[in-house]
Parts: sequence; C-alpha cells; structure tokens
Amino acid sequence: MAHPPASTQSAAKSAMLRDFDEAAKLELKNAPIVSLRSLEDGDSECDDAHQGPGSRWLRLLIPRRKNTRASLPQHHAQDFRRGLRGLKWKRHGLFACLGSVVLVLIFFGVVHIANVAMSLVPMLWDEPDVSFSASWNPMGDASPELSYITDLTKDVQPVPCHSHNDYWRRIPLYEALHYGCVGVEADVWLFDNDLFVGHNTQSLTRTRTFQSMYVEPLTRMLDNKNIITEFIASDLTLPKNGVYETDPDQTLVLLVDFKNSGDDIYPFVVEQLTPLREKGYLSYFDGTSVVRGPITVVATGNAPFDTVTANTTHRDIFFDAPLDRMFEDPNSEAVTNQSPSLSPRLRKRGQGQVGTDEDSVFDSTNSYYASVSFSRSIGHIWGGQLNPEQINLIRGQIKGAQRRGLKARYWSTPQWPIGLRNHIWDVLIQEGADILNGDDLQGMVRLDWTKKRHHGWL
Repeated sequence: MAHPPASTQSAAKSAMLRDFDEAAKLELKNAPIVSLRSLEDGDSECDDAHQGPGSRWLRLLIPRRKNTRASLPQHHAQDFRRGLRGLKWKRHGLFACLGSVVLVLIFFGVVHIANVAMSLVPMLWDEPDVSFSASWNPMGDASPELSYITDLTKDVQPVPCHSHNDYWRRIPLYEALHYGCVGVEADVWLFDNDLFVGHNTQSLTRTRTFQSMYVEPLTRMLDNKNIITEFIASDLTLPKNGVYETDPDQTLVLLVDFKNSGDDIYPFVVEQLTPLREKGYLSYFDGTSVVRGPITVVATGNAPFDTVTANTTHRDIFFDAPLDRMFEDPNSEAVTNQSPSLSPRLRKRGQGQVGTDEDSVFDSTNSYYASVSFSRSIGHIWGGQLNPEQINLIRGQIKGAQRRGLKARYWSTPQWPIGLRNHIWDVLIQEGADILNGDDLQGMVRLDWTKKRHHGWL
C-alpha cells in the first residue's frame, strides 16, 4: 500500500493541531468563572455541569466546607456555633457596660455643668425676699393699738447690720427692724426751719421729715415696750427696754447724716430729739461715763466734731469718727497712730472730718462709730480677692478703733457682683468689724456672724 507523501502528512498534522487549539480556546471561553473560594470549598456549580451523575454522588460522600467548619463532625460544629453565640453575647454585654458607663458620665457631667451655672447666679443676683409682706403698711388704716406694731420685733434676733440709706426702703425703719438690724440711717436737710429726709434735694417732700419718719415711730414703739403698770414703778432712772424683745438691752443706732451746713443742722437735731430724751430713751454722756439707752444717736456727714463735743457735762449725740486715722500695726503690741491710708490729708468736709484737727481725740465718750469709705481707704479689689496689704490695713484700722472703745464700720463697700460683696463681708466679719453697712438687709442677716475672728495672716 502506497503511503501519502510526507508533505501531505505534515499538512494534515498541522490542521489537526489547529483544530485542537481552536476547540480548547472555545471551551475555555465558554467555561464558567469559578472563584478560588468555591474551588476550596468544593461548592462550585460548574462541577455539576461538567461531571456526570456518578461524580455528583461521589461528591456527596465527601465532607464539604460550607463557609465554616462543615467538614468537622456534627457535634464539634454545634459546639463551635454555641461558642460563637456566646462570644457574640459577651461582646454585646461589654458594649452595654461601656455604654452605661458613658451615659452615667454624661449624666453627671450635665448635672455638674448645671450646678456650676446655678452657682454663678447668686454671685450676680441675690434671692428675692418673700418673708416681708409687700402689702404690710404700718401707717395705713390700722387702729391706734395696731399702729404701735407691738409684735414687729417679738421673735427677731438683733444682727450687727446697718440699714444704709434706710429712708429709700419701701417702709423705712420698720423694714430694718423686721430683719434685726441694730442701725438705721437718715440723711437730713435743713430747709424752712425743719429737717427733711432724702438722699438729695430733688427727693425731698414735705411729708418726709425727720420727726415723722424716725423720732415719732421710735417714741411710740418704745412707749409700748416700756408700759407703766401697777407692777412697774414709774422711775426714769430704771433701764429702759429697747426695740427688740429678744434682747431688750440692745441699743438701736440712729445715724443722722448732716447733708448741708452741719453747724446749722445740729441745734435742730437736738431739739427734735426731745421726745426721746425726755422719756430716757437716749444714750448719753454724763461728764464721767456713758449711759446706754434704747437709742444711740450718732452724727455723721457734715456734722462738726467741735460742736458735738462742746458740752463737756452732758451730751446725747455722739460723733462718727474717722476710721482711717486710727490705724495701728496689727502685728505689734505697741500703740502707734501712723496710718497708711491712701488719703492721709485731712478734708474740710465729709464724714469724720468737719471740726477736727490733727490733735482731735476720739474715744467712747464723744464717739460711737469709727467709719471710713471702703473704696477710698482700702482701694480697688483686683482679681476678686483682697491682697495681704489690704487685709493688714483693715486689721490695723479695726484694732485702733476697738482700742478706743469705738465700733468699726466701713461704708461704700462693693455691692456687685454679689460674690465679691459677700467675700468682702466675710473678711470684715472675720477681721472683727463691729457692724456691716449695706443695702441688702436680707443678705446681711444671712451671714454667719458666729465665725471665729482671724488673728493671723491669710
């Protein structure tokens, strides 16, 4: 049998190889895309397409991994799933605990911020007073018996506070007594041979006189406190009860601020005090010692010291001495009168200056208060706190006043912010100031007056 030529065989072989290559390419092109994960898990659907029924049954007998540990025995798989569930719940519990802690911290943070915000309020504003009835009027249509206001001070404890510009209050005098203040202030002006009460001439009215606002109400009140009965002898030499039933020996200071000419005002004040004087209600100096009464009258402002002290045998008006001239070194037992006051020059007018000279002597026989302007004598307060030099100045002034038997008083203290005002008041109390001068009566009586006096450096 004859064989085909070699060239023919070679051509046939090349054609066959081309057919195989084209078939392989076509099969690869039409083959399904299988992921590596499907090949690893034995989960490819293309296996079913290219393998016969026998291979499917064979594959069912082989353990397969279905995204997890399906190749493990069944009881191991169940344990594994339970472990996963337990881990999941533990994770949720941890998140719940952390969330609770965060919520608690947020809650207390909000509470803290609210407390801080609320604590700032009393530093700027004080609480309104609701204890003093706005409808109460002692000078209204009450009967003569009720007009005495017999129970006004029945349960009131006296507090060493002074009602500054008392005549500005809705009910002058009575409101101060309601809070327990032991001092009230009346600014008096002399016009038409009478004394009118007011801060300036624009505020003066014919009905607001020194007698009607202070002398007459105090006389009626003290008359009621000192009723003469068959069990009580009518003896003017016996001690008189004061305005406070809880402390009948407590004197009430009537501070009379001479606004215009002091020499002209003085005799009118002496004359208008006659009802209180005749009934033995005034404190007085008898030429030897001071006899305390229910009312102590103190002259301030443009009151002349030389006129007040002219009578050497009997006087019932005392002077408001200059506190800044009484400084003594608080750290020394020696008596010194050198004052580091910011304004050492003597002034012609103003509290504690009229009618005085460098040789004037102030003591309990001619004076009751020793006062000074806080802002003028102590100076500005930086950073909301008194510095050591200011504390030393306050301490030395108070020491000098008390050694002379006088009561130290500072006026023109800061009134706002409330926090700064309260800080100044606390320092004055701790340093031994005898009385607080202020407009906020409720704020002053709320202070802790039992604080121990400070005797060292801050």
